[in-house]
Formats: sequence, structure tokens, C-alpha cells
Amino acid sequence: MGATTGTLRSRRSAAQLHALASVEREIRANDPATGRKYLRDYYEAYTSYQRVLDHASVNQLIQQAGTVLVGDYHALPNSQRHLASLFRGWEGRRSVVLGVETIFSRDQHILDEWQRGEIDENELCQRIRFHLDWGYDWRPFYELLGAARNRGATIYGLDCMPREDLRKIGARDRHAVDKIEEIRRRHPDALIFILFGESHFAPAHIPALLAQRMPGERVLTLLQNVDRLYWHAAGESSDHVEAVQVNANTVCVFIATPLEKYENYRLCLDRWGRDQDDEPDLAPTAYNLIDGLVSFLGINRYSPHNTTQPRLLVDAMPEVYSRNSDSLLRRLLSRKGVTPEQRRSLLRRVKQQGSAYLPPLNAIYVNQFRMMSSAEDAARFLHHACRGLPCRVNGKAPAPPAPEDMFYRDVLEHALAWFGSRILHPARPAFHDADLAEFSELTREDIELQTGLRFTDADDALVFLAAHREYDRQERKSAMFPAWIARAFGFRGRKYEFVAEKLGFLTGNDLYDGYIDGKLTPATLRRLFLAHIEEPGAARATYDKLMNRLR
Repeated sequence: MGATTGTLRSRRSAAQLHALASVEREIRANDPATGRKYLRDYYEAYTSYQRVLDHASVNQLIQQAGTVLVGDYHALPNSQRHLASLFRGWEGRRSVVLGVETIFSRDQHILDEWQRGEIDENELCQRIRFHLDWGYDWRPFYELLGAARNRGATIYGLDCMPREDLRKIGARDRHAVDKIEEIRRRHPDALIFILFGESHFAPAHIPALLAQRMPGERVLTLLQNVDRLYWHAAGESSDHVEAVQVNANTVCVFIATPLEKYENYRLCLDRWGRDQDDEPDLAPTAYNLIDGLVSFLGINRYSPHNTTQPRLLVDAMPEVYSRNSDSLLRRLLSRKGVTPEQRRSLLRRVKQQGSAYLPPLNAIYVNQFRMMSSAEDAARFLHHACRGLPCRVNGKAPAPPAPEDMFYRDVLEHALAWFGSRILHPARPAFHDADLAEFSELTREDIELQTGLRFTDADDALVFLAAHREYDRQERKSAMFPAWIARAFGFRGRKYEFVAEKLGFLTGNDLYDGYIDGKLTPATLRRLFLAHIEEPGAARATYDKLMNRLR
């Protein structure tokens, strides 16, 4: 019998809810407007849905609409990038129009100059006073403008003063509806997209005004990441729900988790409290993700021993560096004796993922905040901390590991990193054996591009991974390694990294599925984090035991 809806919802949401509580407390303390009635109208309006939708169904509903009201969570870059992706992939025959809250309608002449190519990005940003009057991240908003212009869309600014006074927000809504009505007169056959703050799209706000002023207009409200709908959808049997239909005229898509939304808003609040040129303080975000995972696993932060709990985890928290610390980071890596090859590997991870946990420094380096990779960094740190920092064997620094020990140690580290990231960020796409098999359907050039390997090395690595996964499904009859597995211990450089990482990610996905299915409990997973896999033979034994349990 499968898990119940409530059980699935609880298992998928537990770690996020632990981390989310801290962020919400900080936001409430720094943003008193969160309790205003206008905002409550939105939070209380959307609490249930009629059915689950896929991406194709959402696109069909959009194409049938006349005006699409897209709810924007300003602090979340994915909110603007999702609409940009709709423009880039748009295949409809109708002309399209984009109206945005971000730009005052008084500045339409500036926006027109940019659309005609008369001014560049920097002049547009400066003249519309984006950083002074709006203050959110410019890059994702400009990506949206660029995608719309490339699609041939006409773009309009819809907002007016005053933005800071919620008592005047009704007047701003009426002004926006005036502008939408004007756009419809100018573009009678176009599909109109309107990007406005999500709270403006409570049923009694802009949607009601549009229904009064434009009763014949086919309006679709496209919400993004509504909290209550997200938590409700976490109980569906599907691993990841793309969208839901709230009612005949309203859908909600899920492109981010509530934790991701509010961590991004917390970073905005932090940036607004500093000089504009200062980097946001990312340490609280990193520590909060770690804390969410710690609470989920039932770890005592103050334990004085390192057996069933990590010793004094509260004193082992990592340093957090941001991108303005590049030169300092390189000096620290050199001082700690990190080899050039290890240094290149760490910096490559930062470039690819936006951040990385650096075990030699017990530090997290963040070049760009991305929830998926930051959650993975939190899990990597916690695994090292659970084993003791620095990891030792009988109180001594461990001897250089045997090749098989190093390989399975790295695989397990990747597995726990993947598992931890999915626990904190369930929206991370799963990575199963079927996804691995899809590499074989790619062209030679695409395989090289996606793996970062020469074709012969990529082919060798993929054959090895498929064979190893088949080997994992069989009961171990001998302690000896098959020769083809032992050969992989000699892989070097990027080929070794690819094989260890992908096998680890597949194993991590098995862990996550095992937890969701109820085969693994948080206590069992805590013991896995605490396993001293740096001891001789321990990594391979731990991996084999895990495979036997999951088989």
C-alpha cells in the first residue's frame, strides 16, 4: 500500500518547514507590511485547487486567453525568468504585448527609445531609476525585457506613484487597469501579458476591476508558487507537480519552493539595509539551510561526543565567502596545501553551480545564490561535520586512502549532498537510471558538451555507470571487485569526477525515494551522515550495506 497524501506531504516538506520558520520570523521582524489586509486578501484567496496540470495544459490555457495576469514575486529571479522563458518558447500566431509594474508609465518614452535600439541597457536602467525606485535584481528583469523584444512584443510600463504607501495601492490598481484597457484598444487582437506583484491579483483586486471595465475580455490569472497550493500539492503521488488549476480562470505554476522565495526576499532586505554596492550577507542563508537539515535529521547541535551525534556542531559551522572574496579565497586554498588540481576542481564547481563547499577550509564560497546548489553545499558541510572536522581515524589524520576507499567515499559524499539538496529543495529534478540512459541518445557533440569529456572518455564512463548500477541490483556474492570496477579506480581528472558524481547522484536519488517510500527514517539517514567512511574499508562497506537495504 502506498503512502497516504498526508504522509507524502509531511515527508517532502519536513526539512523545508524547519528552515522556513526562521526566515519567516526575520521577514516579519523587518517588514511590518506583511500583515496588511491587502496582502492577506491574496494569502487567504488561494487555498485549494481543482486538478493537477502539466506544462502543455498550461500553455493551452494561455493561448486561449486574451489577457494573462502573471503574479510576480519581485525578489525571486525565477518569477521574471519564467515569463521570459514563455516568450522564448512562444509558438502562437497572435502578436504579443507585455505590460510591467516595474516601469512607471510616465517613463514610457524611455522604454520606447530602448525598444527602438536608440539607447543601451545601462542607460535604460539608469533613466528609469531602476535601482532607486524598484530596488530588486536587475538581471532577471532585463532578461525578460530582452526576451519580449526579441519575440517582437511591444512593452509598456504600467505603474504610477506612490509605491511605498499601501493606503494608495487601490489607486495604483485602477491606474494599471486604465493602462491595460488602453493597450487592448491599441492591440485588439494581441495576447497581452501583465506582470504585476502577486498580491495585486487577489480576486477582489485587479481581476475584479478588469471584469468590471472589460467584461468581454478572456482573462487568465497565472499565479506562481502560491504557498498553500505548494504545500497541498506536496501530497500528490507525482514526484514534482508542475502546475494546478485553481478554477476556470486561474492556474498556479510551481517554479520555486517557498523556502527559495523567502530566502531571496531575505537577501533583498539585507541588501536594502546596506550600501547598494555591497554584497548581500549570505552567511545567514547558508546557516539556515544547515539548520533546516539538522532539525530534519534530529541532530543535537551541542552534543559533547562524536558517536550518535556530531561533536559540538554549533562550533563547527563553516565560514561563508562571497564573490568579492576571490583573492582571499585563493590565498587560503594555497595556504592550506590544496593541490592545483583540487583547486581547479573546486573553482570549476563554483563556476558551474554558483557555489561550493570547500572541505580544506571548512568554508562555503558563494558566487551566485541558487537554492539547489546552496542546499547541496549545506548537506556537504553537514556530512563532513558529522564525521568530525577535520576527519580523523583514532584521533590521527587518516593515511592516504586506498583507491577503492577514495572512490566510494566520494560517491557517498555526492549521494548525501544530492539527498540533502532534495530534502531542502524538492523541486530539484530527479536523476534516475533512465536519465543516465538518455545520454546514449545524444549526438557525439552533445555528449561531450554535457559531460565535459572527450567522446571516448564519456562513452567509457557511461558504460561503467550503467554496469555498476546493474551490479548494485545484484546480491554481493564475493568481497572481491570485478575487474571492470577496479579499473575505474584508476580514472583521473574530470573523468573520475564525472563517474563518482553521477554514481553518487543516482545513489542519492535512491536515498530520497527510499525516504519518501518510508524505507528509510531520519534516524537511519542520520547514522549514514555520521558513518566514518574515512576509515580503511568503511566507505565500500557502507555503500554495499546501503545497496543491500535499498535493493
